[in-house]
Amino acid sequence: MKIIKIEIGKVKIPLKKPFITALRHVDFAEDIIIKIITDTGNVGYGNAPPTAVITGDSQDSIISAIQNVIAPQLIGLDIWETEEIFQRIDKSMLHNSSAKACLDIAVYDLLGQMCNLPLYKLLGGYRHSFKSDLTISLREPGIMAQDAREAVNNGYTDLKLKVGGNAKLDFERVKAIREAVGDKINIRLDANQGWKPKEAVRLIRQFEDKGLNIELIEQPVIAHDISGLKFVTDNVDTLIMADEAAFGTYEVFQLLSNRACDLINIKLMKAGGIHNALKIADMASTCGVECMMGCMLESKLGITASASLAGAKSIITRADLDAADLLAEDPVKGGISYDKNTILLNEQAGLGISEIQNWQFITEIK
Repeated sequence: MKIIKIEIGKVKIPLKKPFITALRHVDFAEDIIIKIITDTGNVGYGNAPPTAVITGDSQDSIISAIQNVIAPQLIGLDIWETEEIFQRIDKSMLHNSSAKACLDIAVYDLLGQMCNLPLYKLLGGYRHSFKSDLTISLREPGIMAQDAREAVNNGYTDLKLKVGGNAKLDFERVKAIREAVGDKINIRLDANQGWKPKEAVRLIRQFEDKGLNIELIEQPVIAHDISGLKFVTDNVDTLIMADEAAFGTYEVFQLLSNRACDLINIKLMKAGGIHNALKIADMASTCGVECMMGCMLESKLGITASASLAGAKSIITRADLDAADLLAEDPVKGGISYDKNTILLNEQAGLGISEIQNWQFITEIK
């Protein structure tokens, strides 16, 4: 099964409601989509959502990296040559992790098809379904409380609240939501680098003293401040999770070596694809540090790839894979499905995706 052509396109999908964090405000999910086509007629799908404020990748940079640098190096390779393929992807250029992940996902889709196995089974096959949380965007306390009630009424038992930027208001947000949903709903917070270390400790201790029962705090401080992250981790009882700080394999090694966090958030677009995400999961497992499988604001294609890894590995104990459930439309035929707060993995080979509707073709590489 040799790679003979790679097609690049894109989709733009409206959201049910605006997605707002401490870093950005988004009304549409915009995915770069690729198809790796082989001499056997098999098609592998990959995706990359441009998330400039996190990965540094824009739509134009992703397209250019794939078209002009990475994809031409893969033409003619056999899908079984995984070591060569992933080395070429990794070494083709610095950074550009989203473009690399896009191609990586499509290769794994084809590997699953070759083995006639769903990707989650090819990667480990630990579970075929699991819970995901739902993200509550950063807004005024009353609006966030209303959104949280709506999520609970729709069957979600785990909520991830976007906070950051104003500690006093963040406390009011969390308090309002806890009062709105009651004690049985699991609440996680994502500060998106929005606090300073001492400020984070003061605020988290407030949450603890008031009995707001927060499961974990994601990325409370700026990504490069590992010592600040460790300071927060060492000075609160609540679990602290690294996200933007846990970018690729090297960054995760540094976090684990310094015991700077309690949990690692794995995202394919940060890691540069599944092959590096597997390394991160294995490092974390060796150190006894549990992981969450996260995502960007992307289509069901990318969520299926991430969910396949989450289903494969026991060290991935939590999931934040709600992005496809935030979309007003679903152009992806096949892949995972949602049953309220549960993600169900399909049993078709690879990602199990048959078509991307409203796919706008851009160019091809032969």
